[in-house]
Amino acid sequence: MSRAYTGALSYPQKIVIILLNKISSQHLKGDIFGGLTAAVIALPLALAFGVSSGAGAIAGVYGAIFVGFFAALFGGTATQISGPTGPMSVVMALVFTQLIGSHPDTGLVLAFTCVILAGLFQILFGLLKLGKYFVMVPYPVISGFMTGIGIIIILLQISPLLGSAGDSNALAALMNIPNALSQQNTLATVLGVITLLLMIYWPEKWTKIIPAPLFALITLTVISATFFSQQGISVIGEIPTGFPSLSMPSLSLESLSQVSYFAFLLAVLGAIDSLLTSMVADTLTETHHDSDKELIGQGIANTIAGFFGALPGAGATMRTAINIRAGGKTALSGIIHSITLLIVILWAGDYAQYIPHTVLAGMLIKVGLDIIDWRFIFQIKKVGLFSATLMLLVLLLTVFVDLITAVLVGMFIANLVTLDRLTHIQLDNITFKRGDELLSEISSNETNIALTDDIQNNLSKSLANTLLLEIDGPVSFAVSRELSRRFTENLAFTTLVIDLSNAKLIGTTTAIMITDLIDRTKSKEKTVLVITGNEKINQSLDKLSLATLLDKKYQFTNREQALQTLI
Repeated sequence: MSRAYTGALSYPQKIVIILLNKISSQHLKGDIFGGLTAAVIALPLALAFGVSSGAGAIAGVYGAIFVGFFAALFGGTATQISGPTGPMSVVMALVFTQLIGSHPDTGLVLAFTCVILAGLFQILFGLLKLGKYFVMVPYPVISGFMTGIGIIIILLQISPLLGSAGDSNALAALMNIPNALSQQNTLATVLGVITLLLMIYWPEKWTKIIPAPLFALITLTVISATFFSQQGISVIGEIPTGFPSLSMPSLSLESLSQVSYFAFLLAVLGAIDSLLTSMVADTLTETHHDSDKELIGQGIANTIAGFFGALPGAGATMRTAINIRAGGKTALSGIIHSITLLIVILWAGDYAQYIPHTVLAGMLIKVGLDIIDWRFIFQIKKVGLFSATLMLLVLLLTVFVDLITAVLVGMFIANLVTLDRLTHIQLDNITFKRGDELLSEISSNETNIALTDDIQNNLSKSLANTLLLEIDGPVSFAVSRELSRRFTENLAFTTLVIDLSNAKLIGTTTAIMITDLIDRTKSKEKTVLVITGNEKINQSLDKLSLATLLDKKYQFTNREQALQTLI
């Protein structure tokens, strides 16, 4: 629709027009091939994520359809393919386990209410322009977080690979390995291991003909259904066919806290997952995504997915890279990917019931292996003790506690250490100078004061009991305590000159400390002269009532004016 006609539209319609991505046929051939290729990769993974999450295979496929379609339509990364991902499926498995356990009657509806609320959170993140902050996470935290998720996926799939039922959490899965080994179904294990080996060693050149996940899914399902149908190999079973029905959300005061927590967890994880994938897409295409628009697009997609009982999703790195390499250039490739999946599941969904769980487990173990940050692990001796320890801490918290705690603890520790390092750098910007140093500066023509013998004698006497506090560059709140300590070491003065003329940034805490120094100095009947800084710093000081603390005649715009009063 042309922008010339938007004046006749309602406000919501105008918003939709603005958010919609422009769909162009300029790269039609590449977009079609990219979308089809991504769909071929996405189908088996969507089935696997659906099963592993506990929502069912069909929820995974419709997650790929809804999230893929609407994220492409409204998102900020043209070539991104979205859908269920390993990290999101891990959280959804936790959501289903917790909510169905605590609310047996309404747990399933509450779980998809979480998905809807998570989408609304993501839209809010985008509207508040928070996109840039989600990728401002220290690399050791991201590495530990993603590696932990990879390990969780692997642990959760070991029992299904061996032919046993899966577990609800990583610790339970780890404890159940001996039992699963003792009761393993040999044929199921063989099928799962073959799947894993195909996923790992499938030649790249064969991928252009048929990708490894699709080949493994079709071939091993046919073999299992034909020759081993009576061998006790667990299969997906009958799945619903047809378009999913609308599912309305349900929320009560009793469940509000738990649902909100899981929704926020999904929203934050989906945001990080998507924007990291967007950065990968930028690198591959030499373009720049719109992170806030991407969050809005992902939010819209997840909200709609929740209404239809589908898994939430995020930008999928492997599928996005495959789409780009296959020729995908615009959002049309993501739309084609979703439409292809819809056609396949409507026409061939009945055949999915024969897929062995062990085959899906083999695929997911490969996904888990790919998520693990092997590059960081292999270089862990080179990155330093702090980075290595932080990564391992976040990893352990991710696997054995929960994802939000892992990220928050990791960010808190990383920011504390970064703040400490910045504090030491910023402290170099704070100097205390006694009278003889000031006189030396003036004598070496660093000021515009014309020095006669009389003036120099007067200055020498005045400056003998003068202390200059000079702040140069940005200063954050972290230096305020050290500033106060240094000040108490230099109390032998009758005149304090505070020079803020070269300060670039002063935090509120430091501004409060400066006004406190002025107040303490004046209370001892000593003189305070302030050389004010830029307009923003002056505003910060004015808010803290500098005008009432210090008369205007003691405020100056440069050091020469201040020193003139001492002559």
